[in-house]
Amino acid sequence: MSRSRNLNTGAALGAAAVVGLMAGAQSAAASPRGPVPHPLSVVTARYLHGHPAARAELFAQLPRSPAGAAVPTVGRVTPPAGGTWQAVTTAPVDGLCNPLLLTDGTVMMASCNTPVWYKLTPDSSGNYVDGTWSVLASLPIIRGTQYAPQYHASAVLPDGRVIIMGGEYNGSNTEVWTNQGAIYDPIADQWTAVNPPAGDGWAEIGDAQGVVLADGTFMLGACCSQPTANALFDPQTLGWTATGGPSAGANYQDEQGYELLPSKNVLTVDIWTNYFSNGDATNAEQYTASSGTWSSAGNTPVPLADPFVCGSFEIGPAVLRGDGTLVAFGGNTGCRQAASPADPTAIYNAKKGTWKAGPNVPATCGSGGKTSCDLADAPAALLPNGNILFAASAGFGGKPTHFFEYSAKNAIQQVADPLFNAHASGAYYYNLMVLPNGQILMTDFSNTAEIYSGTGSPVATWAPAITKVPATLKAGKSYVVRGKQLNGRSQGGYYGDDVQMSTNYPIVRITNTASGHVVYARTSNHSTMSVTPNAAGSTHFAVPHTIEKGASSVSVIANGIASAPVSV
Repeated sequence: MSRSRNLNTGAALGAAAVVGLMAGAQSAAASPRGPVPHPLSVVTARYLHGHPAARAELFAQLPRSPAGAAVPTVGRVTPPAGGTWQAVTTAPVDGLCNPLLLTDGTVMMASCNTPVWYKLTPDSSGNYVDGTWSVLASLPIIRGTQYAPQYHASAVLPDGRVIIMGGEYNGSNTEVWTNQGAIYDPIADQWTAVNPPAGDGWAEIGDAQGVVLADGTFMLGACCSQPTANALFDPQTLGWTATGGPSAGANYQDEQGYELLPSKNVLTVDIWTNYFSNGDATNAEQYTASSGTWSSAGNTPVPLADPFVCGSFEIGPAVLRGDGTLVAFGGNTGCRQAASPADPTAIYNAKKGTWKAGPNVPATCGSGGKTSCDLADAPAALLPNGNILFAASAGFGGKPTHFFEYSAKNAIQQVADPLFNAHASGAYYYNLMVLPNGQILMTDFSNTAEIYSGTGSPVATWAPAITKVPATLKAGKSYVVRGKQLNGRSQGGYYGDDVQMSTNYPIVRITNTASGHVVYARTSNHSTMSVTPNAAGSTHFAVPHTIEKGASSVSVIANGIASAPVSV
């Protein structure tokens, strides 16, 4: 295809689309930290770089990052249904992003768009609200440039290490789509640089897609390559092996997410299929690991990506539920040229391979509370009770942001806004991650993370089950626990490209019978990362040196749902 028609140039994005892109964005008062850069599609960003006035207008209309003390949410919505929010102990940093659950139960979070990372450790009761903060090692300087990414691929690997690759931004508010990367060893508290995959398409990784396959292999997709480029990571050599990428339509995958299915395949909902005919995509694809190839996953009943005429090329998250259905959220920004401002959802039956329409996201957003809410670059997380918690706002990341639950019966109910900052934030600010105690940790670019506690009880059939664990455990020693469904039935937290915070791996909790104190034993070398119901698996766990002696119980937790305890 000719260079003039190549997606990477952004040349096909017209001025009319940029007008649509601006629709729904709302002005905000200046703050010391300035605007939080939106995770733009490459096509949009490159067009705006060539049109400085349009770029300046967009950035002027973005919400501003909260700085300093948390600001109570003005006009806070508190519906009678849903859960409650609590503020976590204030972090020693202005902005928190990209939470990742380490296998010892602690949570690492980035200081947004910097090389600095922090760790939140729960208290002796396993409570994160009163947890303590500590500073982790900073990211390395790679090939002469400090690595400090914002919007990148991330995953906790089966050996317990953490890999991050790419970054749309790197320490500034100018898009660079870096191909830098690094891997973190939580035992040594050390980052090591990881080279990008070799070959065409890897000069830029940027706001990349990433997923840990059922066999434990991390698969990375390059944001900006056309044709698509995907690679599989070798954690021993820190090298890569090429594999197939989604190839439908425009043979491009920027802004698309990856979702692990019970079949062990990986789903993506296409955005770019009809790009060159100025149309909207409805098809989905799935990756088969055994062959390294992609095939059709059917067609969504409605287009989920923002309409072509709007020019943002965004989509919402897609969340696998424990019953084997997946809810895919749209990213319809409701621009002036769009035929329908409502943001749709679609439900995929992973067993049957069929799609059906879900409910539209409510119209309770915008300054008047009557504009359609949408999930263009927005988070969602599966609650232990089976509902999906998600954030949404009007237009292309306009303020305020509201929160909702999508029920197991496919109904949407608005729930309480967070305690702080929601009135001045866009939905793309938020990350949601499932904690071992079943609560949802939220970050929003501020120094005050919050925790959402849902209602009801965990779905019993989604819980892990222990089949074998030693009856006697010694401090400082390592053991193996075996069971079924140790990774749960979902990846837990979702966003798409830009941010990944999956928790489909076993967390071992040991509770002292006399004191009630909780410790998490670091797990590693999980035999599988499958989310298939009743899948057999095992993991190693290291009993902390500081553990209390005496009668205790052991549980395995996946996505906030604990197994029945076993006495040790």
